Amino acid sequence: MATATKPAQAREPLRSTLRAPVRVVGVACGMGAPDARCAQGPAALRKHGLIARLRQAGVDAAWSATIAAPAKGDRVTIISNVAEALASRTEELVARGRVPVVLGGDHSCAIGTWKGVARALPQNTPGLVWIDAHMDAHTAETTASGYIHGMPAACLLGEGDPRLTGIAGGIRLDPHRVCLVGVRSFETGEAALLRRLGVRVFFMHDVERRGLQDVMKEAVAIAGAGGSRYGISLDLDAVDPRDAPGVGSPVAGGIRGADLLHALARCGRGPALAGLEITEYNPERDRDGKTARLVTAAIQALLAPRALSVVS
Repeated sequence: MATATKPAQAREPLRSTLRAPVRVVGVACGMGAPDARCAQGPAALRKHGLIARLRQAGVDAAWSATIAAPAKGDRVTIISNVAEALASRTEELVARGRVPVVLGGDHSCAIGTWKGVARALPQNTPGLVWIDAHMDAHTAETTASGYIHGMPAACLLGEGDPRLTGIAGGIRLDPHRVCLVGVRSFETGEAALLRRLGVRVFFMHDVERRGLQDVMKEAVAIAGAGGSRYGISLDLDAVDPRDAPGVGSPVAGGIRGADLLHALARCGRGPALAGLEITEYNPERDRDGKTARLVTAAIQALLAPRALSVVS
């Protein structure tokens, strides 16, 4: 990282620690959440100058596409159509040696993101680190609200509505290589499901006791066991609302923004990373672009940690 005492270093080009080109995919769909305004997230982040900031940090980044929700259809049909389109896009990108960075939209987009990545890696199903205030492991039998953004983790593990679990040929993740980090708001039904499947959950009290860097190190080791590929899915409500006010379902007492950036920089980077997803950014709830800046910094921390100070 450049310092004030070495101005010449600040002008030197910074190289990403991840050599594969990064392609950003927006998902303009908020149909899975009670506040659908997170559908505006990708456009707001693009307007914020995300790509230019990443390139300034040395990341070979370009905007791939934005997938929009169909205008008509019931909620499940719309979300399944979006997820199928997204799965095709992430599968294509991974198959071509690109690293997809998916920007939601609500967290239901994860069904498409990671099923697509998994279909591109059939001989080595990727693990997943899921950073979230919630478990997102409901099914129709356990949910009180019925909102699908509370179901994607279950769907990725083959549990739930067949219209959602069947996306991308019904491929599913290995529950023993899925880790949840930062959980502090959940219901008994989804906790029972994850316990039955053998998913490792690091609750917020584990993060507070051990420190996020230590927890993330273990989570990445589980998700990437044996040198396997893995992905990171970040729901911004995992972050304390003081640092990320622009989210649809804020929960007090979360991960501090600076801690998240340092943990991503130390534990998340490397060629085993198959993809990154950041969801639930709601620009209508943001304050002075604070959450938008955190999104850019989080991507940069993972892909170009030496240039972390470039984003402000």
